[in-house]
Amino acid sequence: MARIADFTLIGAGIMSATLGILLHELFPDSTIRIYERLDRVGAESSDAWNNAGTGHSAFCELNYTPVLSDGSVDITKALKISEAFEISKQFWAYLVETQKVKADTPFINDIDHMSFVWGDENIAFLKKRFYTLKPYSMFDDMLYSEDFDEIAMWVPLMMRGRQRSEKIAATRMDIGTDVNFGALTRGMINYLENSSRVKLYLGHHVEDLEQEKDGIWRIDVEDLKSNVQKSNYSKFVFIGAGGGSIPLLEKADVPASRGYGGFPVSGKFLTCTNPDIVIQHEAKVYGKAAVGSPPMSVPHLDTRMLDGKRSLLFGPYAGFSTKFLKKGSYFDLPLSLEVHNVWPMLSAGAQNIELTKYLIDQVFQSPEERFDMLVQYYPEAKFEDWKLITAGQRVQIIKKEKNKGGMLKFGTEIVASADRSISALLGASPGASTAVAIMLDVLKICFPRKMQETKVHKKISEIIPSFGRSLIENGQLCNEVRHRTTRILKLEAT
Repeated sequence: MARIADFTLIGAGIMSATLGILLHELFPDSTIRIYERLDRVGAESSDAWNNAGTGHSAFCELNYTPVLSDGSVDITKALKISEAFEISKQFWAYLVETQKVKADTPFINDIDHMSFVWGDENIAFLKKRFYTLKPYSMFDDMLYSEDFDEIAMWVPLMMRGRQRSEKIAATRMDIGTDVNFGALTRGMINYLENSSRVKLYLGHHVEDLEQEKDGIWRIDVEDLKSNVQKSNYSKFVFIGAGGGSIPLLEKADVPASRGYGGFPVSGKFLTCTNPDIVIQHEAKVYGKAAVGSPPMSVPHLDTRMLDGKRSLLFGPYAGFSTKFLKKGSYFDLPLSLEVHNVWPMLSAGAQNIELTKYLIDQVFQSPEERFDMLVQYYPEAKFEDWKLITAGQRVQIIKKEKNKGGMLKFGTEIVASADRSISALLGASPGASTAVAIMLDVLKICFPRKMQETKVHKKISEIIPSFGRSLIENGQLCNEVRHRTTRILKLEAT
């Protein structure tokens, strides 16, 4: 038998990279193997051009603050996501401060986060949202305006050509950020790869997972370059393969995964090809999602810093593909169907007719129809200045629910075996932005005793100073943490 690794991570994206760093820092004597099917790290959902979630902190994403039946705005999810993003920034600040990740080309940049709406009903919602969030320290810097000239100072490109009589409103958070998760992932994996206790296998496809009688996992892997197949062994396995996690869970035959299915949605963006226009907009501006659309389809005019170069994108426009990964197979969806998830999949489809109609409309949109949507946010846009690009694949969770058949879930879920020897992450947005909080949850679920050890708790507190304390309830702590990460990550002072 080959040497047994302590930990095996499948997929070299932001999730595995984050978990890998935490495992390496908390358990420095352990051995880690990382398998990636592609020949490059962070090339699927974590890649900057594939990742629609470029710093989700709930400052501007209106789908995180739904209106309840009594007319109030539910900010529960927004608070949780905002806190999780602050935890991520603490982790990244630790990596930069200890020089584990080089920041020659910053992976994180400051960029205003704004919400922008029009019409009486949407303005009333945005105003109520603002006053509901404002009492919390993490949203204390938020500004609200219905003044045409003030909003024009914030986003001049969006206001030119717009009628002054139009009823509009906007909120602004100048401590928002843009994150290049591809660059961050590669920086973290590069650090891990330099350790003698970590081994990275690029171009390796995991074909099967099976737990032996002694609890050790046998991992059957094919080297895609040499076509050589081999088996390795591990005490613990984490599946962080994005859309590829569901098929791998099925191969592992984990009872907790029964009833799960996946619904793939692809994203497309218009990207501006005119540098004179790109330089005139510096913000992430989110609007209201269309009725029946998935949360990942909230329209936004988005300034991005991609490898040191500014870009301007608008979208996303939803598409459909049976692939679970951008570089996956068209057979991914049909091959994922099993006896345990066929009914949940069909049931979820029946309950989401509006979403189905929305996706069909999106798939058959003409270039002119896509452009008309852009004009609502940028009235003076010229058709010839924009081209359509395809971003990454997202696989939304379909989960079997008692007495409800299958439910389409938005967000992420952790699935673990009863003995906690294998775990997987399913779902999509706002995954990457909240990766650190999610991976801490994986550690708490799978290694509860180790996480209670004094030395482990002390090390986590060194990495994440707010660990174990609420940034939602403790406003002073939130401000202290934010000031520190702003300084270390060289973000705009608040």
